[in-house]
Amino acid sequence: MTETLERIGAARLVPVVVLDDAASAAPLAEALVAGGLPVAEVTFRTAAAVEAIRTMAVNPDMLVGAGTVLTPEQVDAAVDAGASYVVSPGLSVPVVRRCAERGVLALPGAVTATEVQAALAEGLTAVKFFPASTSGGAPAIKALSAPFGDLRFVPTGGIGPDNLADYLAVGAVLAVGGSWMVPRADIAAGDFDKVTRLTADAVALAAA
Repeated sequence: MTETLERIGAARLVPVVVLDDAASAAPLAEALVAGGLPVAEVTFRTAAAVEAIRTMAVNPDMLVGAGTVLTPEQVDAAVDAGASYVVSPGLSVPVVRRCAERGVLALPGAVTATEVQAALAEGLTAVKFFPASTSGGAPAIKALSAPFGDLRFVPTGGIGPDNLADYLAVGAVLAVGGSWMVPRADIAAGDFDKVTRLTADAVALAAA
């Protein structure tokens, strides 16, 4: 789990992917790798999610996680398909504990001090900050990091090229989640060259 966190931190960005067709998974993985960002959070918002995770996880360069995971049963489905980490919009203790049982990293959502303390009580060292833009944004993360100095945050929601730097400038931010480099419509249309270009631009922006 520590290695997974380190890989996410090294990437600095986590593409949040919604796939309507698992047939898009392999070329999407290739596009992300070609763009210099071999990471993906495949959300459990569509019926294609499990098969998409299974397909993308076969790519040896990819670090694949499952997003929008709400139940322990979904944890099992994601891990069985090859997910290395599990992301939830909120803090579900049963989900976090199932992740621990399965030996995968849990990144539950936490935007208040109470939620952060609950995450720490479960032994977590990083949480998702979601929805970031409507929960105080970068200033809120900076404020929370004062009393919780050892916790790292992965803000997601309402983040794009225009405000990415604000989040990455906060020392407690491990990485930033976003979907602007993996547009759902372009993936559905098979425009993976565009995904590669957008991904490369995002990587360059994060490194600036």
